[in-house]
Amino acid sequence: MTPILGSDLIVFFCLTIVIMGFVSYMAGQALATTWRPWWQAIPYGFMLGAADRFFTWALFKGPLIGLVPYLIATALLLIYCLGAYRLTQARKMVSQYPWLYERTGPFGWRAKRG
Repeated sequence: MTPILGSDLIVFFCLTIVIMGFVSYMAGQALATTWRPWWQAIPYGFMLGAADRFFTWALFKGPLIGLVPYLIATALLLIYCLGAYRLTQARKMVSQYPWLYERTGPFGWRAKRG
């Protein structure tokens, strides 16, 4: 068991990064699709971090209460959620308002010139 992660590395990778990362990505995408503000992703990230700790405890006998593993998982899940939010928001702005905006990269857009 890795003390800083609160579980084995394979459990952390499969559960936190793959499964809960997908859930976090979908939450960020749902928030952007429904035009919610970005800050609403923060409570979802904290709740998903708590769910990750619970599943690690219930399925793999990891520690349920641990501040450092919770903060690491929550930070990763917040990055996924906010990244998906911004990707989806940029895609929607350009696809719904093509006469106003153009893409400047995967996370951004700008007003068309002229």
